[in-house]
Amino acid sequence: MSVRVAIAGASGYTGFELVRLLCAHPSVVITGITSRQQKGHRLDDHYPALKGHCDLVFTDPDPEMLASSADVVFTALPHEAAMNIVPVLLQLGVKVIDLSADYRLRSAEVYGQWYSAHKTPELLGEAVYGLPELHRDRIRAARLVANPGCYPTSVILATAPLLEKGLIDPSSIIADSKSGVSGAGRGASLGVHFCEVNESFKAYKVAEHRHTPEIEQELSAIAGSNVVINFTPHLVPMSRGILSTVYASLGKGVVGEDVDTAFKAFYAGESFVRLSGPGALPTSLQVRGSNYCDLGWKVDQRTGRVIVVSVIDNLTRGASGQAVCNMNIMCGFAENTGLAFAPWQP
Repeated sequence: MSVRVAIAGASGYTGFELVRLLCAHPSVVITGITSRQQKGHRLDDHYPALKGHCDLVFTDPDPEMLASSADVVFTALPHEAAMNIVPVLLQLGVKVIDLSADYRLRSAEVYGQWYSAHKTPELLGEAVYGLPELHRDRIRAARLVANPGCYPTSVILATAPLLEKGLIDPSSIIADSKSGVSGAGRGASLGVHFCEVNESFKAYKVAEHRHTPEIEQELSAIAGSNVVINFTPHLVPMSRGILSTVYASLGKGVVGEDVDTAFKAFYAGESFVRLSGPGALPTSLQVRGSNYCDLGWKVDQRTGRVIVVSVIDNLTRGASGQAVCNMNIMCGFAENTGLAFAPWQP
């Protein structure tokens, strides 16, 4: 069985990554790609790396046209733009995986505080947050999946087992994350100019990054209480990858063995979470280009805290790879179909 898919907003890095992965998927046929700026141009002219793999021509993001030739549409559009097209696609009977933030937050009020007034709040309760390790069963039955953000993916996966078992103080969580420059997108910007990022390392959006409420929403659901965290993102001079270091205070009497057991039990049988061995901490290079999240941790008995290191590729596990995984679940394929390859190292 083949599934017809289209990509709205295929000219950016996440669009490129979607095409790269879907071209190798044994059960997918890409039927359409859109981009207002690149309308009329071939994808493989825009991204020469795809020559010999995809020669489709960009069109306008017309939902009727997309729905007429696709069973699943990936919307890789900017925040606040996706909500203009997603409701129409759903009305036309296609399944949608949205890579923007427009349907990740369940509260229209919270979305308004961090983005703008939501145009289709009636869909927020239906959209399923697309982190398979947490919401696999709901993803399977969904027609609208909100693909998680890159930073939240890394932080939530690092913290979920500890909260689920009640091993940490939910009020003590600090997440310190570092991302490659591709996370800023392909558009020209002084902040990601080579001369601005090369041999530099900077924090940005301190105490105001839009991924904060997304992380807090999911961690609160796991903890069963309101979780508020400190989250600080950083930009590092590499093209792709995220390394998040999460700190939290251990509960009374919790020891290293409890932490080990929690992680092993929570991720038993998971295809795309790999746990580092004793004393080992993962690096971003070891997951590059893949859909893996690698986790390592250490208990600091001196301070009574646990430190978890989480690594993902921001374009793959943090965006397009996770979107393909969600499509696999929605369409009844094995989760690792089209994704079962080793990372790029070096």
